[in-house]
Amino acid sequence: MAGRRVKLSVVHDTAGRGRTTAVGRAGAAAALCGALSLFTVATLAQSGAEGEPLAPSGAATGVEVATATEGAQAAAEAGAGGDVEAAEVVEVEVVPVPIPEQRYSEARAPCATRAPLKQAFFGDLHVHTRYSLDASTQGTRTTPAQAYQFARGERVGIQPWTEDGQALRSLQLARPLDFAMVSDHAELIGEVYMCNTPEYEGYSSWQCILYRNWSRGAFYLFNFWATMQQDHLGQCGENGELCLAAALQPWQEMQEAAERYYDRSEACEFTTFVGYEWTGMDSSNGGNLHRNIVFRNAEVPYLPTSFIDAPAAHLLWDSLEEQCNGLDNTCESLVIPHNSNYSAGSMFTGLADDGSPMSAEYAASRAYFEPLVEVMQHKGASECYFEAGVTEDELCAFEQLPQDNIAGFDEPPKPDTGFVRRVLADGLVIEGDVGVNPYQFGLIASTDTHLGTPGAAREDLFLGHGGAGVSAETEVPPGLPDELEYNPGGLAVLWAHENSRDALFDAMRRREAYATSGPRITSRFFAGWDFPADLCAAPDRIERGYADGVPMGSILAGPAAEGRRPTFLVAASQDAGTPDQPGTPLQRLQVIKGWVDADGERHERVIDVAGDADNGASVDLQSCVTSGSGFADLCAVWEDRDFDPNQRAYYYSRAVENPTCRWSQRMCAAAGVNCADPETIAKGYEGCCVAEHRPVVQERAWTSPVWYSPATGAGPTAALH
Repeated sequence: MAGRRVKLSVVHDTAGRGRTTAVGRAGAAAALCGALSLFTVATLAQSGAEGEPLAPSGAATGVEVATATEGAQAAAEAGAGGDVEAAEVVEVEVVPVPIPEQRYSEARAPCATRAPLKQAFFGDLHVHTRYSLDASTQGTRTTPAQAYQFARGERVGIQPWTEDGQALRSLQLARPLDFAMVSDHAELIGEVYMCNTPEYEGYSSWQCILYRNWSRGAFYLFNFWATMQQDHLGQCGENGELCLAAALQPWQEMQEAAERYYDRSEACEFTTFVGYEWTGMDSSNGGNLHRNIVFRNAEVPYLPTSFIDAPAAHLLWDSLEEQCNGLDNTCESLVIPHNSNYSAGSMFTGLADDGSPMSAEYAASRAYFEPLVEVMQHKGASECYFEAGVTEDELCAFEQLPQDNIAGFDEPPKPDTGFVRRVLADGLVIEGDVGVNPYQFGLIASTDTHLGTPGAAREDLFLGHGGAGVSAETEVPPGLPDELEYNPGGLAVLWAHENSRDALFDAMRRREAYATSGPRITSRFFAGWDFPADLCAAPDRIERGYADGVPMGSILAGPAAEGRRPTFLVAASQDAGTPDQPGTPLQRLQVIKGWVDADGERHERVIDVAGDADNGASVDLQSCVTSGSGFADLCAVWEDRDFDPNQRAYYYSRAVENPTCRWSQRMCAAAGVNCADPETIAKGYEGCCVAEHRPVVQERAWTSPVWYSPATGAGPTAALH
């Protein structure tokens, strides 16, 4: 389709950020489409310069243009950075971008607005409500419906509660999410519902009496029985039948809430998914094996599969195949492991579940069912591990936990006990042995909130997330609201043409996804063989990324000509923030490469490709006010000059913000904690002064990797579908 030349306003600012391109009359939110500068204003439209059409009726385009005056004003209003110094008009050719038709697996209205270059949708796929044992024993009363209301921007009350049922605290998102999923634990969901419902036979059992009167004791007893004994509790009757029957009611309520708040209209404003958590544990070392299950649509199994039903990952996959993916209907699921940092190495052992070497069939099953991994959440980051003198990447010292297991055993973590970067390299080794990479997963993050508050990931508003077995209270406890080593969690981001279940599920399947530690950073990552060095300056850089390369989550096919090296288009934009809490500028943009040599040795390298690690940015620990320079947008084209076409490799990008106060430091500073005078420290704030407390964080975003393998053959590009 032929394009036409149109006027485009280019705005220069005085903040030293170089050139900022502003287009159209819409706000910065639509810049996620990435047609131009990712932080600046852009929109999807069918109108052209000064009202002239860019494309025939019905054909979407990637940009809307404006006069220089209008563009400069739009940039100023959007806070593109500094004072607008000058604006000039340039001419570019805008070619309409065809959008593939979205196939729906369920009845719904087609989305009225679709992004030609895809849009970043922010959400949370790890949310617990009153039906999870650990949440309910801590006083959580949030229902699945209320969790979705919260995700859409409504205020929700949270514990503690007064005697007449009034919440003593509340939370509200400053910006609604685009999607969310309630993922209550499959284990014990029937027991919890039974113990809270007088009509059930087991309500008066000693186990339920313990649950209602000594919640902390019940938390440990119930969990021990489910994970260590792999059985239902005594009040459940023969074969657990009473509790399985009781589980049907909350499972149906989870489905009904997802249906009620899913926007099936053409507006496509909010998407819900039906899902749950499978909560396994390695009894030999306390290693976490937890996984979240996401369903494509409302076609789901009769009941969730629990660790009691399927006490190994491959048995979970078999159950999903039998009850969903293998059926002749529209049911489809995928599995997202989380907290491999807590797994003591048991989640990704490099072996089959029975300890035997992986077969190609087993590796393929794992790769199919588990296309994503949750790299960041309330209980720490799982990207990589830092220990002075052992590993080199100091940015790995980010939300590390002091132990490597979820059972609380005093065993410190090590680089090879489940951290994702090492696991990605293990996948390359296994691929060399059996021909299939079982660990070819993309990256997302979520909160793992146990308050029913999806997306509550801001450091300055953190009220804890629960999930640590703390008993319910009748008044707000003093001091820090959560365990010191825990954090507010992160967000999952999916690149899709529209906000519908099928479009977002497709994005998960193809791994065009990334993770953030909470901020709404926008990240793009493309790999190819011919990206020019000046591609970042091109208005159509994203179109060319798709046309001449592959996006995050893909497999890059081997070079067509000998001697060629892969090139990468890497771009990120800071979170624009809100009026009361502006986003933090970026400090640097990195590419992480991992590869395996001819001897099977694993290697990794971290490359700063844009920004400045020594930009002088800092934060005052008493006021938490930041200072120094940073970047609204960062972009680079990086070529791997050390590329060996005979070596398997993976690449992903990491965008890092300037330093800010961690949630704990904000509270310590607000409470006036003086570590030099311990006697003045108020109750509950002792953690402010322990050696393990890290007062500063650098929030970040991680893209899904792109993989290269010599076995992928020749050709310009290849993407795994």
